Amino acid sequence: MAACTELADEDWIPASFNQGWTYSQHIAAVDSGRGLLELLASSYTHSSRHKWQQRLQAGEIRLNGELVQLDRRLALGDQLSWQRPPWLEPAVPVAWQVIFDDGDLLVINKPSGLPVVPGGGFLDHTLTGLLQRRYQLLAESLIPRPVHRLGRFTSGLLICARQAESRAKLSEIFRRTTAGDQGCKKIYRALAHRNLKFDYGEIVTIRVPIVQRTHPLLGRIWVAADSALPDGSDQPESRPLKALSSVRLLERRQDADLLEVIIQTGRPHQIRIHLAAIGTPLIGDPLYVLGGQASPAVTPGEGGYLLHAHRLENLLYCGRLHSFKAGLPRRLLMEKEL
Repeated sequence: MAACTELADEDWIPASFNQGWTYSQHIAAVDSGRGLLELLASSYTHSSRHKWQQRLQAGEIRLNGELVQLDRRLALGDQLSWQRPPWLEPAVPVAWQVIFDDGDLLVINKPSGLPVVPGGGFLDHTLTGLLQRRYQLLAESLIPRPVHRLGRFTSGLLICARQAESRAKLSEIFRRTTAGDQGCKKIYRALAHRNLKFDYGEIVTIRVPIVQRTHPLLGRIWVAADSALPDGSDQPESRPLKALSSVRLLERRQDADLLEVIIQTGRPHQIRIHLAAIGTPLIGDPLYVLGGQASPAVTPGEGGYLLHAHRLENLLYCGRLHSFKAGLPRRLLMEKEL
């Protein structure tokens, strides 16, 4: 099995400033009568009240299209906007291997380090933005768009489609799989901290539910439902979502375990959470710590972990079952595969 080709310097776009972005929201009844700064600081906790005060005074906040520089009470139906100035986006890889392309369905081998959609400090340096620019001479309806997501540092198989009808059908398949429907099968490779409880040939099943809890940098984040809180305090959390993963030890290394992970559900950050929950977090993942709890000082886009969407089997598309495989990064190859 051939390893993925190492990316050269020309396969990256350097860090650069984007054009900025305007974030908007309409004021709901529950927020009517609240102060503008109070709402911003409590709803967007990535920034302090003092920071929002600075942005207000800098002329970045508008209410119903009008510039406001002093705090005021909000009314039902008001449109609140933050005109975020241009910011520096990190360098990202821009080269990917095409696995399959029939003019509608596009399956690629996404490189590690490339976000799929805007978020977490990325706007233009995303797969969605790169696809838009790469196919910009085509009609809007012919530009491929991702059907699902992979984490920034998760490499491997990513399904895109050009036709809206195809995206809708494929999205429904992935939604059913996310909920546990035994349709297509998603198989990953991962490099994790050693777990001496793993034995060759044994399938370890993980059924830890996943919930949302508060996070100081993100507002909310997905974690293991039965993980202990870092300070022992109570936190409001969402309804637990069932999650099911199967793990098999492929190779035991001096400092890590090479694992095959099959996910029967597709919850957010499921593999990262489940492996951390059983005491074997991904190598290079600073977010999910032992027990499946999230570090309060880290965001999901940070790190450099090795997780690869290796195979997708039994995807029903155009009346046929399709299976795809993405070549593995060298560090995720077994010794016998080198």
